[in-house]
Amino acid sequence: MASITTDTSPPAPPAPVLRAKSTGRAGDKIFLGLSRGSGILLLVLMASIAAFLSVRAGIAISKDEGNFFTTFDWNPAADKPVFGIAVLLFGTVASSLIAMVIAVPVAVGIALFISHYAPRKLAAPLAYVVDLLAAVPSIIYGIWGALFLVPYLDGMNSWLDTYLGWTFVFHKTEVGVARSLFTVGILLAIMILPIVTSVSREVFLQVPRMNEEAALALGATRWEVIRLSVLPFGRSGVISASMLGLGRALGETMAVATVLSPSYLISLHLLNPGGGTFAQNIAAKFDEANQLGRDALIASGLVLFVLTLLVNGAARLIIARRKEYSGANA
Repeated sequence: MASITTDTSPPAPPAPVLRAKSTGRAGDKIFLGLSRGSGILLLVLMASIAAFLSVRAGIAISKDEGNFFTTFDWNPAADKPVFGIAVLLFGTVASSLIAMVIAVPVAVGIALFISHYAPRKLAAPLAYVVDLLAAVPSIIYGIWGALFLVPYLDGMNSWLDTYLGWTFVFHKTEVGVARSLFTVGILLAIMILPIVTSVSREVFLQVPRMNEEAALALGATRWEVIRLSVLPFGRSGVISASMLGLGRALGETMAVATVLSPSYLISLHLLNPGGGTFAQNIAAKFDEANQLGRDALIASGLVLFVLTLLVNGAARLIIARRKEYSGANA
């Protein structure tokens, strides 16, 4: 009969668990501190700028004998200072809208051509040229606009007056060279075109390749692929690119000052010479202004500052509220 034996020895101790030594905690803390500090520093800088502009603007507006928002004159050096931003606000918004209407469709078309139509040997040099145009100083655009664009727009203005004068906007009622808000809008469109094109191109290149291949497999044409897959995915990027371009158009100074013939009258006939913008007025008046005049210019700069923040905030709100703009459903 076999004997049954039992093992009465104590159980072996559990094998030690090898744990990886954490070496990134210190780096994570440093990175967190630096990133948080950068965000706080940005908020502090924005708040400081807003506070400075607000204080100086309050000093100027308190001494203004007219209505700061509706007065068409700009004469802070008079015995009774009178100045207002009505003309400047209209000129800034009108010229920027003209630039956006012209530039955004053309920029999206160029971006689509580079990203989906052009062969690689042509796409790379073309993209490089577009990026170079974004780096051209604004004064170069201004000189080119004054010496080339203004003289050659007379014929175009006459054509618009002849065939589209019934729209009232393109009816020219004053004789003069093409130093108008419409010319400024065209020049600004040329200036913001590289920015909108570059950002839109990079967004279109990020479209998942599987989405395009699936559409092609279902029999879609090239345009249908772009309409159904590329544009929905890149819509938020195009909006962001447009806002970047609009920000430059709103604050452009030297190019506008070189081309525009300033006046303090609001005219809905965009082909008529005259008008003004915030940045152009600040550049033209700052050197000759007295202390009150500089405070008045700073007050107009505060309005431009708020206008830029509102435009960017509106763009972010549109993207956040419209899910189809996020590209998630593409």
